[in-house]
Amino acid sequence: MIDRTYLREHPDEVRDAVENRGADVDVDEILELDERWRELKARGDELRHERNQVTERIGKLVAEGKVDEREQAIEESKELKDQIEDVEAEATELKADLEERMLEVPNVPDESVPLGLDERYNVEDRRWGFDDLRVDPDDVTPHYELGEDLDIIDEARAAKTTGSGFYFLKGDGARLEHALVQFMMDVHREQGYVDLFPPIPVKSESMRGTGQLPKFADDAYRLGGSNEEEYEDEDLWLCPTAEVPVTNMYADEILLNDDLPLKHQAYTPNFRREAGEHGTETRGIVRVHQFNKVELVNFVEPEESYDRLESLLEEAEEVLKRLELPYRILELCTGDLTFASAKTYDIEVWAPGDDMDDGPDVGGRWLEVSSASNFEDFQARRAGLRYRPERHESAEYLHTLNASGLALPRVMVAILEYYQNDDGTVTVPEALQPYMGGKEIIEGHEKVGESALGAGERE
Repeated sequence: MIDRTYLREHPDEVRDAVENRGADVDVDEILELDERWRELKARGDELRHERNQVTERIGKLVAEGKVDEREQAIEESKELKDQIEDVEAEATELKADLEERMLEVPNVPDESVPLGLDERYNVEDRRWGFDDLRVDPDDVTPHYELGEDLDIIDEARAAKTTGSGFYFLKGDGARLEHALVQFMMDVHREQGYVDLFPPIPVKSESMRGTGQLPKFADDAYRLGGSNEEEYEDEDLWLCPTAEVPVTNMYADEILLNDDLPLKHQAYTPNFRREAGEHGTETRGIVRVHQFNKVELVNFVEPEESYDRLESLLEEAEEVLKRLELPYRILELCTGDLTFASAKTYDIEVWAPGDDMDDGPDVGGRWLEVSSASNFEDFQARRAGLRYRPERHESAEYLHTLNASGLALPRVMVAILEYYQNDDGTVTVPEALQPYMGGKEIIEGHEKVGESALGAGERE
């Protein structure tokens, strides 16, 4: 969350940030709550001071034997005690309300972020890999058709076992996904990342720490039932991104200057209620409820965070470069930033199988595979992430950053569409072949069951 002192001292900047993001937050109402809370806190301090003075006077009156005046002073002390309790109760209630309202205020974008209310105002920074394309989009079969033809993606049977928005990977499809995970993690180990394998369920406190709650409660899966219900004995959500457990791993701790920068990577399955929201993306594995991802999380000193953001972006890009998949980099505008981000770059891989109206000028479409973000101290304040610049100095909030390194389903889509061959097979990218046991071509599998037979054969 943003610092309340910052809000008091820079209200216009916060108002502008909220407006530029298109957020529905009443900054003036929060400021009024904060002012009322500070008035109550000051009134409570005054009353306690008065009561202390009365207590001292009672002691003197006892020593002087002035019984009547002592009784009056005792009665005055009781009245002050009642007033203090009333003021403190109101202040406590108001503070809780204020803290909840502060959780709704998005991060203030860095001054370098382009202005704009939606993705139309994002700025393309650069492209890579378009000098010598290996396919013509007009000749490419979309991944959802190719995956079915090769029998390596099975959405129909996943819908039967689980529901729409899920899928089975089979044979070389599953093998390709495993290969991608290991390949990505090997690349990032070279870059100095320490592996983590975190727990998948996470508490509400952790979701609040990284900014998923309260804003994105409807997009996440809560264990035990619907999001609206309250569970006295169970407070767990399915991990929407490894950012949540990894960032909160150090919650309410103080790291040392020598620990930073701290770089972790984590592979996890992730769960989100986002399937079926974007037209043609309901087909195939572009937008699904469950997907695998390798996440990169950084903890750094504040003065290093923007240099680290550029390096983090390059570290995520390296995966696509080694896979030789064309992509572009976007700098997100204020209205397209995530709730907690101060600045974000998106990496979008080129998938030639579907020619979208808003796709690239070379045909096909862009698929976001990573968002590299600097949250500055926004998450650190929510999760209590601090560091000590020197051992004798006071602890300060550090800065957090993360990026996907990368999200696997969309990388899989890009490989199946970009590396497909005229005969319906798929060439395994050279960088992945060692992870596939030297396999160079995915030829698919024979389908099983009566559904694999033609109509004549079934009869």
